[in-house]
Amino acid sequence: MAAAISKQVAKFAFFVFILLPPLWAQSPNCAGLPDYSKLKSTLIATVKEGEQANGGLGNQMWAVVVNRDGIVCAVTFSGPDRSAEWPGSRMIAAEKANTANALSAPNFALSTANVWAASQPGGSLYGLITSAPPNPQAAYAGKPEDFGQQNDPLVGKPVGGIIVFAGGLALYDSKGKILGALGLSGDTSCTDHIIAWKVRHALGLDGVPMGVGQDQTDNIIFDIQNGESASGFGHPVCKGGRPSEDIAKKLPQTHPLKRK
Repeated sequence: MAAAISKQVAKFAFFVFILLPPLWAQSPNCAGLPDYSKLKSTLIATVKEGEQANGGLGNQMWAVVVNRDGIVCAVTFSGPDRSAEWPGSRMIAAEKANTANALSAPNFALSTANVWAASQPGGSLYGLITSAPPNPQAAYAGKPEDFGQQNDPLVGKPVGGIIVFAGGLALYDSKGKILGALGLSGDTSCTDHIIAWKVRHALGLDGVPMGVGQDQTDNIIFDIQNGESASGFGHPVCKGGRPSEDIAKKLPQTHPLKRK
Protein backbone atom coordinates (compact mmCIF):
# COMPACT_ATOMS: atom_id res chain seq x y z
CA MET A 1 0.00 0.00 0.00
CA ALA A 2 2.79 2.39 0.99
CA ALA A 3 4.62 1.58 -2.22
CA ALA A 4 1.53 2.38 -4.28
CA ILE A 5 1.08 5.73 -2.51
CA SER A 6 4.73 6.63 -3.02
CA LYS A 7 4.39 5.82 -6.70
CA GLN A 8 1.37 8.12 -7.02
CA VAL A 9 3.16 10.91 -5.16
CA ALA A 10 6.17 10.58 -7.44
CA LYS A 11 3.94 10.66 -10.50
CA PHE A 12 2.18 13.80 -9.24
CA ALA A 13 5.50 15.51 -8.50
CA PHE A 14 6.71 14.67 -12.00
CA PHE A 15 3.73 16.38 -13.64
CA VAL A 16 4.09 19.42 -11.36
CA PHE A 17 7.76 19.67 -12.41
CA ILE A 18 6.86 19.44 -16.10
CA LEU A 19 3.88 21.79 -16.08
CA LEU A 20 5.16 24.51 -13.77
CA PRO A 21 8.32 26.39 -14.83
CA PRO A 22 11.03 26.65 -12.18
CA LEU A 23 11.28 29.87 -10.21
CA TRP A 24 14.56 30.85 -11.87
CA ALA A 25 12.92 30.69 -15.31
CA GLN A 26 10.21 33.21 -14.46
CA SER A 27 10.21 36.42 -16.49
CA PRO A 28 11.53 39.52 -14.72
CA ASN A 29 9.35 42.56 -14.16
CA CYS A 30 9.53 44.18 -17.59
CA ALA A 31 6.34 46.23 -17.48
CA GLY A 32 6.43 49.08 -19.98
CA LEU A 33 9.49 47.72 -21.77
CA PRO A 34 9.48 46.21 -25.28
CA ASP A 35 9.12 42.45 -25.56
CA TYR A 36 11.40 40.33 -27.71
CA SER A 37 9.33 40.67 -30.90
CA LYS A 38 8.94 44.43 -30.64
CA LEU A 39 12.62 44.95 -29.90
CA LYS A 40 13.68 42.73 -32.80
CA SER A 41 11.40 44.29 -35.40
CA THR A 42 12.38 47.82 -34.36
CA LEU A 43 16.08 46.96 -34.41
CA ILE A 44 15.87 45.35 -37.86
CA ALA A 45 14.00 48.34 -39.32
CA THR A 46 16.58 50.79 -37.94
CA VAL A 47 19.64 48.82 -39.04
CA LYS A 48 18.15 48.52 -42.54
CA GLU A 49 18.51 52.29 -42.93
CA GLY A 50 22.18 51.48 -43.55
CA GLU A 51 25.39 53.40 -43.13
CA GLN A 52 24.08 56.30 -45.23
CA ALA A 53 21.61 57.10 -42.44
CA ASN A 54 23.44 55.63 -39.44
CA GLY A 55 27.10 56.11 -40.31
CA GLY A 56 29.72 53.52 -39.52
CA LEU A 57 30.21 50.18 -41.26
CA GLY A 58 26.64 49.09 -41.91
CA ASN A 59 27.05 46.05 -39.67
CA GLN A 60 24.34 43.89 -38.10
CA MET A 61 23.66 44.60 -34.43
CA TRP A 62 22.88 43.10 -31.03
CA ALA A 63 20.32 44.77 -28.74
CA VAL A 64 19.63 44.15 -25.05
CA VAL A 65 17.05 45.67 -22.70
CA VAL A 66 17.30 45.59 -18.91
CA ASN A 67 14.75 46.67 -16.32
CA ARG A 68 15.35 49.16 -13.53
CA ASP A 69 16.90 46.44 -11.37
CA GLY A 70 19.42 45.62 -14.10
CA ILE A 71 17.72 42.33 -14.93
CA VAL A 72 17.76 41.39 -18.62
CA CYS A 73 14.32 41.50 -20.25
CA ALA A 74 15.15 40.83 -23.92
CA VAL A 75 18.12 40.01 -26.15
CA THR A 76 18.01 40.01 -29.94
CA PHE A 77 20.01 40.63 -33.12
CA SER A 78 19.23 42.19 -36.48
CA GLY A 79 20.87 39.73 -38.89
CA PRO A 80 19.64 36.41 -40.31
CA ASP A 81 21.41 34.45 -37.55
CA ARG A 82 23.72 35.02 -34.59
CA SER A 83 26.85 34.59 -36.70
CA ALA A 84 26.03 37.67 -38.79
CA GLU A 85 26.96 39.96 -35.86
CA TRP A 86 30.19 40.27 -33.90
CA PRO A 87 29.86 37.51 -31.25
CA GLY A 88 31.42 39.69 -28.56
CA SER A 89 28.79 42.37 -29.06
CA ARG A 90 26.09 40.34 -27.30
CA MET A 91 27.68 40.85 -23.89
CA ILE A 92 28.89 44.35 -24.75
CA ALA A 93 25.30 45.36 -25.56
CA ALA A 94 24.10 43.85 -22.29
CA GLU A 95 26.76 45.66 -20.28
CA LYS A 96 25.97 48.93 -22.04
CA ALA A 97 22.33 48.55 -21.03
CA ASN A 98 23.39 47.82 -17.46
CA THR A 99 25.68 50.87 -17.41
CA ALA A 100 23.10 53.33 -18.73
CA ASN A 101 20.55 52.06 -16.23
CA ALA A 102 23.01 52.08 -13.32
CA LEU A 103 24.20 55.64 -13.97
CA SER A 104 20.85 57.26 -14.82
CA ALA A 105 18.44 58.66 -12.26
CA PRO A 106 14.71 59.41 -12.29
CA ASN A 107 15.47 63.04 -13.14
CA PHE A 108 18.81 62.80 -14.98
CA ALA A 109 20.09 60.54 -17.76
CA LEU A 110 23.65 59.60 -18.63
CA SER A 111 24.30 57.65 -21.79
CA THR A 112 27.34 55.39 -21.93
CA ALA A 113 28.77 57.94 -24.40
CA ASN A 114 28.60 60.59 -21.68
CA VAL A 115 30.90 58.74 -19.27
CA TRP A 116 33.86 58.13 -21.60
CA ALA A 117 35.88 61.24 -20.68
CA ALA A 118 35.01 61.12 -16.99
CA SER A 119 36.23 57.52 -16.71
CA GLN A 120 39.69 58.22 -18.16
CA PRO A 121 42.76 58.76 -15.95
CA GLY A 122 42.32 62.05 -14.13
CA GLY A 123 38.57 62.11 -14.76
CA SER A 124 35.95 62.39 -12.04
CA LEU A 125 34.81 58.78 -12.62
CA TYR A 126 38.22 57.18 -13.10
CA GLY A 127 38.07 53.55 -11.99
CA LEU A 128 34.42 53.21 -12.99
CA ILE A 129 35.10 50.29 -15.33
CA THR A 130 36.29 48.14 -12.42
CA SER A 131 33.38 48.98 -10.13
CA ALA A 132 30.87 46.35 -11.29
CA PRO A 133 32.31 43.33 -13.10
CA PRO A 134 29.99 41.36 -15.40
CA ASN A 135 28.13 38.47 -13.83
CA PRO A 136 29.91 35.27 -15.02
CA GLN A 137 26.84 33.16 -14.26
CA ALA A 138 25.00 35.21 -16.87
CA ALA A 139 27.83 35.72 -19.33
CA TYR A 140 28.67 32.05 -19.75
CA ALA A 141 25.27 30.47 -19.22
CA GLY A 142 23.23 28.42 -21.66
CA LYS A 143 23.65 27.15 -25.19
CA PRO A 144 24.89 29.37 -28.04
CA GLU A 145 21.95 28.35 -30.23
CA ASP A 146 19.68 30.17 -27.76
CA PHE A 147 21.63 33.44 -27.97
CA GLY A 148 19.43 36.24 -29.28
CA GLN A 149 16.26 34.18 -28.98
CA GLN A 150 13.30 34.63 -26.65
CA ASN A 151 14.90 32.14 -24.28
CA ASP A 152 18.36 33.72 -24.38
CA PRO A 153 20.13 32.59 -21.17
CA LEU A 154 20.77 36.23 -20.19
CA VAL A 155 17.02 36.84 -19.76
CA GLY A 156 15.99 37.00 -16.13
CA LYS A 157 19.55 37.48 -14.86
CA PRO A 158 21.46 40.54 -13.60
CA VAL A 159 24.19 40.99 -16.19
CA GLY A 160 26.42 43.53 -14.44
CA GLY A 161 29.39 45.08 -16.18
CA ILE A 162 30.33 48.67 -17.01
CA ILE A 163 31.01 49.94 -20.56
CA VAL A 164 32.25 53.50 -21.04
CA PHE A 165 31.75 54.05 -24.76
CA ALA A 166 28.69 54.90 -26.80
CA GLY A 167 25.67 52.66 -27.37
CA GLY A 168 23.79 52.55 -24.05
CA LEU A 169 20.74 54.71 -23.28
CA ALA A 170 18.33 54.87 -20.36
CA LEU A 171 14.64 54.26 -21.15
CA TYR A 172 11.96 56.67 -19.88
CA ASP A 173 8.23 56.51 -20.54
CA SER A 174 6.22 59.49 -21.81
CA LYS A 175 5.76 60.76 -18.24
CA GLY A 176 9.49 60.74 -17.59
CA LYS A 177 9.56 57.60 -15.44
CA ILE A 178 12.73 55.59 -15.82
CA LEU A 179 12.04 51.95 -16.70
CA GLY A 180 15.49 50.53 -17.47
CA ALA A 181 17.90 50.86 -20.37
CA LEU A 182 18.84 49.74 -23.88
CA GLY A 183 22.26 48.61 -25.09
CA LEU A 184 23.36 48.35 -28.74
CA SER A 185 26.59 46.92 -30.10
CA GLY A 186 27.99 45.70 -33.40
CA ASP A 187 29.33 48.71 -35.30
CA THR A 188 31.48 51.71 -34.39
CA SER A 189 30.41 52.93 -30.97
CA CYS A 190 29.14 56.22 -32.45
CA THR A 191 26.87 54.29 -34.81
CA ASP A 192 25.80 52.07 -31.90
CA HIS A 193 24.66 55.27 -30.17
CA ILE A 194 22.82 56.54 -33.26
CA ILE A 195 20.94 53.28 -33.77
CA ALA A 196 20.16 53.02 -30.04
CA TRP A 197 18.75 56.57 -30.11
CA LYS A 198 16.57 55.77 -33.12
CA VAL A 199 15.36 52.48 -31.63
CA ARG A 200 14.50 54.19 -28.34
CA HIS A 201 12.64 56.90 -30.24
CA ALA A 202 10.65 54.35 -32.28
CA LEU A 203 9.73 52.51 -29.07
CA GLY A 204 8.42 55.75 -27.52
CA LEU A 205 10.73 55.39 -24.51
CA ASP A 206 12.70 58.62 -24.86
CA GLY A 207 10.96 60.81 -22.30
CA VAL A 208 14.38 61.84 -20.97
CA PRO A 209 13.95 64.55 -18.30
CA MET A 210 17.46 66.02 -18.47
CA GLY A 211 21.02 65.21 -19.50
CA VAL A 212 24.48 66.65 -19.99
CA GLY A 213 24.23 66.91 -23.77
CA GLN A 214 23.10 69.79 -25.95
CA ASP A 215 19.56 70.96 -25.11
CA GLN A 216 19.80 68.93 -21.87
CA THR A 217 19.67 65.58 -23.66
CA ASP A 218 21.78 62.46 -23.14
CA ASN A 219 23.20 62.73 -26.66
CA ILE A 220 26.84 62.00 -27.43
CA ILE A 221 29.19 65.01 -27.08
CA PHE A 222 32.18 65.54 -29.39
CA ASP A 223 34.26 68.13 -27.55
CA ILE A 224 37.62 66.43 -27.01
CA GLN A 225 40.61 68.54 -28.00
CA ASN A 226 44.19 67.48 -27.28
CA GLY A 227 42.90 64.70 -25.06
CA GLU A 228 40.69 66.95 -22.92
CA SER A 229 36.89 67.16 -22.92
CA ALA A 230 35.62 70.72 -22.44
CA SER A 231 32.42 69.50 -20.79
CA GLY A 232 33.95 66.56 -18.95
CA PHE A 233 31.43 64.26 -20.66
CA GLY A 234 32.91 64.02 -24.16
CA HIS A 235 33.43 61.02 -26.44
CA PRO A 236 36.03 60.48 -29.18
CA VAL A 237 35.15 60.76 -32.85
CA CYS A 238 34.74 57.25 -34.27
CA LYS A 239 37.01 56.06 -37.07
CA GLY A 240 36.00 53.53 -39.70
CA GLY A 241 33.19 53.45 -42.22
CA ARG A 242 31.01 56.43 -43.04
CA PRO A 243 31.46 59.43 -40.71
CA SER A 244 28.72 59.61 -38.12
CA GLU A 245 29.38 62.80 -36.14
CA ASP A 246 26.95 65.01 -38.06
CA ILE A 247 24.22 62.35 -37.88
CA ALA A 248 24.73 62.02 -34.13
CA LYS A 249 24.76 65.75 -33.46
CA LYS A 250 21.42 66.20 -35.27
CA LEU A 251 19.59 63.38 -33.44
CA PRO A 252 17.75 65.73 -31.04
CA GLN A 253 16.30 67.47 -34.11
CA THR A 254 15.71 64.47 -36.42
CA HIS A 255 14.47 62.22 -33.59
CA PRO A 256 13.44 64.59 -30.77
CA LEU A 257 12.91 63.38 -27.24
CA LYS A 258 9.32 62.87 -26.15
CA ARG A 259 9.42 64.95 -23.01
CA LYS A 260 6.36 65.58 -20.89
